[in-house]
Amino acid sequence: MNVQLLKSTTLVSLMTLVSRVLGFVRDMVTAYLFGPGIGVDAFVVASKIPNFMRRLFAEGAFSQAFVPILSEYRHQTDMATTRLFIDRVTGALSTVLFFVTALGVLAAPMWVMIFAPGFSDDVQKYTLTVEMLRITFPYLLFISLTAMAGGILNAYGQFAVPAFTPVFLNLSLIGSALWLAPYCAEPIEALAWGTFIGGLV
Repeated sequence: MNVQLLKSTTLVSLMTLVSRVLGFVRDMVTAYLFGPGIGVDAFVVASKIPNFMRRLFAEGAFSQAFVPILSEYRHQTDMATTRLFIDRVTGALSTVLFFVTALGVLAAPMWVMIFAPGFSDDVQKYTLTVEMLRITFPYLLFISLTAMAGGILNAYGQFAVPAFTPVFLNLSLIGSALWLAPYCAEPIEALAWGTFIGGLV
């Protein structure tokens, strides 16, 4: 038991270290290619809003309730019943997230006004933020379902994949900044698309 705990802890720590190193590389690449300015400010807000919502849907009460209940199902019922429970929760969560995401995309101007009211004084910054938020908001749907899948894997003692998933976002952001930016009307929008792609992956 102690050996298994040590292996799991070491594995998660290594995956987290890789993610942190790539996060540092991502920040260096972003700073080098885009520097300070309204574009970076706009992206920070456009990425902050879906991440804030993620804490509500994927890392808050849902996550704290889902994993213990799933563990209870796993130990007290058969596999068919457990799968049915997972299917129903996945369907309900996906439906809610779909409508929240659609509303978020449609109401992007309102979200920007709430989270960054000062941006309305700068039309260019405000417009760019709204455009990028409409690209990044689906990240909420992708990452929330990813968090749920990670909770299922953790309940079954599988820790490597959930610990590694943040790496994909960092790789997507780095790749988008390096190779996608030249093809965007506003180069900074490559980071928004990198967030979308990272969530999808």
